[in-house]
Amino acid sequence: MASYKTFMKSGHPPTLLAAFLYFDFSFAIWVLNGAMGPFISQNFHLSPAQIGFMVSVPTLAGAFMRFPLGVISQYIGRKNAAIVEMSAIVIALLYGFFFVHTYHNVLAMGVLLGIAGASFGVALSLGSGWFPKQYKGLAMGIAGAGNSGTALAALFAPRLAMHFGWQHVYGFAAAMMFLPLGVMIFFAKEPPDIEHATLREHLACLFEKDGWYFNMIYIITFGGFLGLATFLPSFYYSQFHVTKVQAGTLTVFATLTGSLTRVLGGWFADKIGGITTLSVVFLISIAGLFGLMATPSLTATTLLFMLCFAALGAGNGATFQLVPLRWPLTTAVAGGMIGEIGALGGFILPNVLGQSKQHTGSYRLGWICYAALAFLILIMMRVVARNWTRTWVGVGGRAHTEIPKESDFEADGVFAAD
Repeated sequence: MASYKTFMKSGHPPTLLAAFLYFDFSFAIWVLNGAMGPFISQNFHLSPAQIGFMVSVPTLAGAFMRFPLGVISQYIGRKNAAIVEMSAIVIALLYGFFFVHTYHNVLAMGVLLGIAGASFGVALSLGSGWFPKQYKGLAMGIAGAGNSGTALAALFAPRLAMHFGWQHVYGFAAAMMFLPLGVMIFFAKEPPDIEHATLREHLACLFEKDGWYFNMIYIITFGGFLGLATFLPSFYYSQFHVTKVQAGTLTVFATLTGSLTRVLGGWFADKIGGITTLSVVFLISIAGLFGLMATPSLTATTLLFMLCFAALGAGNGATFQLVPLRWPLTTAVAGGMIGEIGALGGFILPNVLGQSKQHTGSYRLGWICYAALAFLILIMMRVVARNWTRTWVGVGGRAHTEIPKESDFEADGVFAAD
């Protein structure tokens, strides 16, 4: 209890709450088409490959919108950037309510839903900005637990679609966005951890090796989480022939598990280090993916998905324990860049699974491909981590007691963004 009070007193809890709600509701909007996948696919008689593409379009669009929003937030402030983005989300949802009537309209709506996916880097930087570095992993874990929005979408969207029609769900979602928007306007405060820097300094992480190593890690942890979250309703519906509402409920079990463990991942990373935590996460994820290749029963499949989501969620928290240590003054931009590339994993996985099902009649090949990719990235991380622990982070990925000098980064030929 004392540790919890110390954590809360060290920062600004209302801003952390605002960041969580902002990310939570935005994430729910981002995966809305995936949650309604069984309804949309039945309406337009879509093939497995078309379903995979349809649910992945918002992911791709959101990935490309993240970095620009992160850059903008450095100039107008993270709070203002969040307010602008949420206002744009409301307008996009109203388009969906009034104008989406064909499959191509759904794809266009997917691009607009990508606006919501841009929230990641800003939300995490805003939520953790008031907290000292020894608590940033936990603060980012709490803000990042907003990916529980996947559970909200999977729980409520199918039920609303069943009673009112899936197009009307966009209208309900637009109304709900006013809750996080109001909390952000009236309760959040812009964090003090910001410096004026040149655009070159903001963009420096794009040209650093470390940035691309983090991108690859996040393709598995966040990309896997997002890709599975958007595809699971359609997977359950086609694989086990459950009802559309049951498919959403089963998805909730898995996605909510991953959202809760994100906080634990940040906490464990603060204690034992992000590198150590990520190593365990990857091994568990790979084991879970191999289990899915056997095409187990509905109950066993759900338990395996819960295991995978638990590991991936913890991995997301552990990754962003390391990011502010590596880029302490440009966390929003670095987080936006890593989120942008990493989220592409969420675009890849549904398409790989859809193509596997359409061309082989089974999802097995898709699981094999993603498990193999995860294994290769685990090996890469263990190799490059040797250099990280000699420069900007402690043993296992724990925070140094002192901020590393700029020369620590430059010693290995890496441009210092901070």
